Amino acid sequence: MSRAFVFPGQGSQAVGMGRDVAEAFACAREVFEEIDEALGQNLSRLMFEGPDEELILTENAQPAIMAVSMAVMQVLKSEGGVDLAATAAFVSGHSLGEYSALAAAGCFSLADTAGLLKTRGRAMQEAVPVGQGAMAALMGLDLDDVIAIAAAASVDGVCAAANDNAPGQVVVSGDAAAVEQAIEIAKEKGAKRAILLPVSAPFHCPLMAPAAKVMAEALGEVAMQPLTVPLIANVTADVVADLADIRSHLVDQVTGMVRWRECVLTMKNEGVDSLIEVGGGKVLAGLARRIDKELSAISVGTPDSIEEFLKGL
Repeated sequence: MSRAFVFPGQGSQAVGMGRDVAEAFACAREVFEEIDEALGQNLSRLMFEGPDEELILTENAQPAIMAVSMAVMQVLKSEGGVDLAATAAFVSGHSLGEYSALAAAGCFSLADTAGLLKTRGRAMQEAVPVGQGAMAALMGLDLDDVIAIAAAASVDGVCAAANDNAPGQVVVSGDAAAVEQAIEIAKEKGAKRAILLPVSAPFHCPLMAPAAKVMAEALGEVAMQPLTVPLIANVTADVVADLADIRSHLVDQVTGMVRWRECVLTMKNEGVDSLIEVGGGKVLAGLARRIDKELSAISVGTPDSIEEFLKGL
């Protein structure tokens, strides 16, 4: 069996996230404590207790989602003896999950990953005033259809395909008026559903250029180590190991499309037959089954699912 470990992105946050893992495993608590110290805030208390309106802020949600993934990885390593380099053929992550993947593969320290995601979340939020941007999921249309719809809607401002998540599930992002126009065009083109997403900024589109500049500076100041496991990058949907390339891809990712469907197919074409989603939620496992029904996909993010996964190794 050839496995890839994948790491979730924004949207998997929820009050109570990570609490069960922290209560069950001392090594998980240590991960949360290290991230709290690195950020100079009690992020773990916010994750465990809320309030929700603070947790969903992008600058909190991004490091919080990573924190759960890394806590689970530490449990797999400490309690189950999982050596990622010996267990996984590839790592990959959806949007901010790419940072979790890189941390798991030893590229970034835990503290640096937390700091980068705090900076990334704040920069993405500040790039566009609240209410001026929007994102929408267009269901039942393929990527080429959505790219054409985004181009047609761009007369009302910026509109671009932002996430190619799975067949028939593509997200557009941009100026609010243009995204609303894309919804109307998508309905005319036969979309099964076309709905605005509850997000605070238009991620992964050219409007995020100010945030990309911030991340170029931040990434230039952080130490990077060679990966123990190769990465499938969001913006290329291809294997990358060179550190300079990884840095530039992370900058490009802020404004570029997350090519998740292609990332999964790349892993499949490279011989992967099992995806292990590490962290909160089950979104990526669900997408994997829609992308290729032959792929096995499981989510590992609770004490019970950790125990079950370790038994199967």
